[in-house]
Amino acid sequence: MRRILSTSLLRHFRPFGRNSPSRIDLTVGERSAFLLHFCIKTTSDRSNMDLSNMRKKYREDDECFEESQLVSLDPIKQFGNWLDEATKCPKIEEANAMCIATATKDGRPSARMVLLKGYNNEGFRFFTNYESRKGTELESNPYACLVFYWEPLNKQIRIEGSVERIPHQSSCEYFHSRPKSSQIGAVVSLQSTPIPNRDYLRKKNAELEEKYKDTEVPMPDYWGGYVVKPYSIEFWQGQTNRLHDRIIFSKMKDGEKLGEFQHEAEGGWVYQRLSP
Repeated sequence: MRRILSTSLLRHFRPFGRNSPSRIDLTVGERSAFLLHFCIKTTSDRSNMDLSNMRKKYREDDECFEESQLVSLDPIKQFGNWLDEATKCPKIEEANAMCIATATKDGRPSARMVLLKGYNNEGFRFFTNYESRKGTELESNPYACLVFYWEPLNKQIRIEGSVERIPHQSSCEYFHSRPKSSQIGAVVSLQSTPIPNRDYLRKKNAELEEKYKDTEVPMPDYWGGYVVKPYSIEFWQGQTNRLHDRIIFSKMKDGEKLGEFQHEAEGGWVYQRLSP
C-alpha cells in the first residue's frame, strides 16, 4: 500500500535537500519514519526556543526618571504616587498585584503572586494561610522581597524588608470584610497541601456553604495577615537603550554615615542612583 505525504508536512524536514519534490510516494513504513522524525523535531524545537529577538521598546532618554521628579523624599509617599498612577491606568487591571519572594532557613527561594491589601509608614500588608509554603518559610526566615511590575507604564518597584504577623483582631476585621465565598474558600483550602482532585474542593466547599449559609464564617487559626517592614525600596523605570533608571531608598542604621553618592531623605531614609 502506498500513501501521499503532503508538502506542508515535508517542509519540516529536508531528507532530499532544499529542492525536494512537491509530492513523494511513500510506503506506510517510510511515512511512519517521517512522522516520527517530524514529532521529535517539533517537540525539540518547543523545548529549545530562541527568544533572543523578543525585545520591547520602553521610554526614550527625554522621558527618563530623574531624582528631581521624585514627588517626595519619603519612599512610602513615592510608592503611593506610582501606585495611584498604576491604579488609574486602564490597561492595568490589578495594580496591587505583587510577587512576593520568600526563602527557607537555608536560603532556598520561592515566589508567587499575591495582592497588596494596605500600606502605611509601618509597611506593606497582605493576607494568606500561615501554614502555606510562604507562611512556613516566613516562620523560619522572616524576610521577604516584594515586586510590583506595571508593564504599560514601564515601571517596577522592589521592596525588601523584615516580616511580622499583624494583630489577630486586624486579621479578623479584614477576613469578615471579604465576600462570604472568599471566607469559605479560606476555610476550605489548606494551602499548599496535596489533595486528590478538584472535586474534593468542590464537595468541601458545598458542605461549608450549607453549614454557614445563615451564620458567620469563623476565621481559621491558620489564616491571617503579615506586614513587610521595608529597609529597601527601589524605583525602576525602563529605557529603550537599556540604561534603565534605578533610584533606591535605604534605611539608615544607627550611627551609619552617608555613603558615596547617597543623599539624605526623610524619616531616616537615604537614596541614591544605581547603575542599570
